[in-house]
Amino acid sequence: MKFSNAFIPTTKETPKDAVLPSHIYLIRGGFINQVSSGIYNFLPLGKIVLDKIRNIIKEELDSSGCQEVQLGFVTPCDMWERSGRFGKYGKELLRFKDRRDNCFVLGPTHEEMMVELVKNRVTSYKQLPLNLYQIHLKFRDEARPRFGLLRGREFLMKDGYSFHADEEDMKREYQLMEDTYKKIFSKLGLDFRVVEADVGAIGGSGSKEFMVLADSGEDTIVVCESCEYAANIEAAKRKKPQPPTEAPEFSGFAKFHTPDVKSIDELSSFFHVEPYYLLKAVAKKAIYDKSEEIVLFFLRGSDELQETKAQNAIGANELVDVSEEELEKNGLVPGFIGPYELKVKFVIDEDLKGEKSLICGANEKDYHIIGCDLTKMEADYTDIAAVKEGDECPLCSGKLTLKKGIEVGHIFQLGTRYSEPLEAMFLDENGKQKPFVMGTYGIGVSRLVAAIIEQSHDDRGCIWPISVAPYLVDIVVSNVKDEEQFEFAKTLYNNLLNKNIEVILDDRNERFGFKMKDFELIGFPYAIIVGKDLKEGKVEFVDRKTLEKVVVPKEEILDFIINKINR
Repeated sequence: MKFSNAFIPTTKETPKDAVLPSHIYLIRGGFINQVSSGIYNFLPLGKIVLDKIRNIIKEELDSSGCQEVQLGFVTPCDMWERSGRFGKYGKELLRFKDRRDNCFVLGPTHEEMMVELVKNRVTSYKQLPLNLYQIHLKFRDEARPRFGLLRGREFLMKDGYSFHADEEDMKREYQLMEDTYKKIFSKLGLDFRVVEADVGAIGGSGSKEFMVLADSGEDTIVVCESCEYAANIEAAKRKKPQPPTEAPEFSGFAKFHTPDVKSIDELSSFFHVEPYYLLKAVAKKAIYDKSEEIVLFFLRGSDELQETKAQNAIGANELVDVSEEELEKNGLVPGFIGPYELKVKFVIDEDLKGEKSLICGANEKDYHIIGCDLTKMEADYTDIAAVKEGDECPLCSGKLTLKKGIEVGHIFQLGTRYSEPLEAMFLDENGKQKPFVMGTYGIGVSRLVAAIIEQSHDDRGCIWPISVAPYLVDIVVSNVKDEEQFEFAKTLYNNLLNKNIEVILDDRNERFGFKMKDFELIGFPYAIIVGKDLKEGKVEFVDRKTLEKVVVPKEEILDFIINKINR
């Protein structure tokens, strides 16, 4: 490709709403442009990168025995109603009606559609296992689209679904997909971690996320410094925290006057007791499909509530904040709530099971209870506390640290979560009808374009890995009016094309500095500068990653490039 013929509209101006490097550089470098909030067009350079990522994904999936299909972008609402997700998915599911008043959704994911595809077409265990995937558009009506391709509304996604006769075989495929995904992300040149994750709206019995490590990541992941344990903060576990001091001694269970002492810090100071021994109450309003209620979550004063864990603990669709007025209407006293004689649902963090010598609210204004003993209390105990920096690893007792990551892949053990409600059955070896046991496996293809840049850029622009770069070599002609420079550049360009090396020739009648700024902004892996040194039989080779320049004899430059690319 010659730059003078290419549609690469680079710009110096930073988009006013862009804050992340990937968003800034992909727009400034002429890879994408914004159509509407969260919706982007891919320009030629962006489409090349997108297709290269897609091809790597397809190559690895096909070699693992998966088969590609393409499902409709639009899905009938009744499929989602039968699976139970139509109400649960929330406002991100874009619903609409056609001219005949039939209800449809724009598919954010395609479990229901794929089950319907297989249903009544795969009828025997002899036809299993089966793994089908597509790389297709998806739509989620994000409340706050931002960060360019990282949180858009329309996006390209790989979603795959496997069907099995039993759970054992599903877990085998689940492990195969984990290994396949590792190969894909390694080929893309990414530094990533595989982490335990929450199943979310997809459902199932277990899931893992693939996180690209980046300071700009929206997700917090917990990583052990001593072993391979890693988990999303929403699913992270820890060993039970050790007491910072000896437990306070109380003469018994008693109510204590604590005038206007409401916060954990105030309570800790008032009693001269570590927050570890205080019982914190976090009130939330739980939203379900057809109802809502106030729920209390009790945990140590030294801990914070992890809302996804809390939401899952009670099976809610969403947790929202609740006002003091609402609490009072339900007989609760804000700032003085304890676990005794409650008329609302409550959950206690599992680390508190069997604990005593605690201090908690007395459900009476200006009073707390000392000597709270949970050994005598029957309650729902479950993990609802957020893991903190420095907590102990649940596997090896090593120190846990928090890192930022960008989710680029997610795999789930679905079981019969969708096959049962959608009545997708097969005949087993005994001739009995059974629901398919399923797994599902997703990759954010367009999101990967941005994730790669978030991990690989500098203050000048993109730095593309060779595996997905739009072109590998940028030949920059310093002065296109110099016939010797231009003819040598054209000859080198044609020789590289003959060697099947992706090359772009910057033959524009522009200043040399302008062309080099574009090279740095766009992020081609290598540049060859054909300039004044050509009269002495030399050209310059530039590595975009290091910006290191090497002077190379002109007759050796072709072999030099080939060796650089192939090593």
